[in-house]
Amino acid sequence: MLNQERADFVIRLAQKMVQCSSLSGQEGDLARLVRQTMEHLGYDEIGTDRYGNVIGKIDFGRPGKTILLEGHMDHVDPGDLSKWTVDPYGGVIQDGKLYGRGASDMKGSLAAMLAAAAYLKADKCDELSGTLIVAATVHEECFEGVASREVGEAYKPDFVVIGEASSLDVKRGQRGRAEVVVETYGKSAHSSNPEKGINAIKQMMSLLARLKERYIPPYDAVLGHGILEVTDIISHPYPGASVVPDRCRVTFDRRLLVGETEEDVLRVFHKLFEELRRQDPSFQARAFIATGEASCYTGETIRAPRFAPGWLLDDDHPFVTKAMAALESAGLSPKLSHYAFCTNGSYYAGKAGIPTIGFGASHEYLAHVIDEYVEVGQLISACKGYYAICQGVLI
Repeated sequence: MLNQERADFVIRLAQKMVQCSSLSGQEGDLARLVRQTMEHLGYDEIGTDRYGNVIGKIDFGRPGKTILLEGHMDHVDPGDLSKWTVDPYGGVIQDGKLYGRGASDMKGSLAAMLAAAAYLKADKCDELSGTLIVAATVHEECFEGVASREVGEAYKPDFVVIGEASSLDVKRGQRGRAEVVVETYGKSAHSSNPEKGINAIKQMMSLLARLKERYIPPYDAVLGHGILEVTDIISHPYPGASVVPDRCRVTFDRRLLVGETEEDVLRVFHKLFEELRRQDPSFQARAFIATGEASCYTGETIRAPRFAPGWLLDDDHPFVTKAMAALESAGLSPKLSHYAFCTNGSYYAGKAGIPTIGFGASHEYLAHVIDEYVEVGQLISACKGYYAICQGVLI
């Protein structure tokens, strides 16, 4: 499946991708490279949707299942360049590692997907049935699953493989994520006469104390505990000089278990509001899910609540067992696990209910770090893995 010429192509492609800056909303140059690569590799159809996702289609000519390989094009900012020992956009290979921003998260896996799909068509076109889709998506770092919805609704895959780093193991789920905003309200007054006002910060302090006392995070035997963590706090007016603040705003990162809804998440806060209001009639607050908005490189605006559901497949789900068997047949030794972070699987599995797994080159802990890298050996193994999984589904 992978001779030296093919392996060299995958490595060079991954280098070119790393050398192409593609911050969220600025994926245009990489999108062009992906389209050019699909054209070079002989994809049957290539399209770009309104958000800028690039989607390639390979049709094996006979009715069958549709499998989607999905990798995001965007990456986080490299940060302080003086802390890097290599150029984050250099695509340097040293000691068997390809370095650069996005190498692990997740341009290496995307390069492997693009090549694996084309090689499968070249080798097995007369033996397989159905359709293979490869999607290079935008804005994952800011909006997990939002741009993916465009792909899912357009191509309606039966199975999805997310290419996030998995150490070449099979990831069968993840916790979801919600960004929860809570505001408390008071009454402004001069801080020399605080009794004339109602201090919104003190109201928030009461809420946070009650939350610490009462909140019991949900638990799942596989995914672990749900998480509720304060990530920022600010009062109004800010900066506050000689004034009792009339508003205080806190943001929580809430990591979700399977089945938790927006209503479930907010209900916890609403119950505490009622308790505090019974003790202090002046207590006023509200809680809501934050909404994010950003521009795509196409000029389209992407906007959605910051709520991405959790998901989990059973150990013995047919897609899980088929993927494990396929990877083993390709000479890999995958273990079954789950992601610690949130992925675009929140849409495919969490919202659309499509059987989804994660499989990718590199390790989760290398995402967003200084001197990010992907091991070249894992890059090649990932390509073999995508080839094997798709062959197993489409046979």
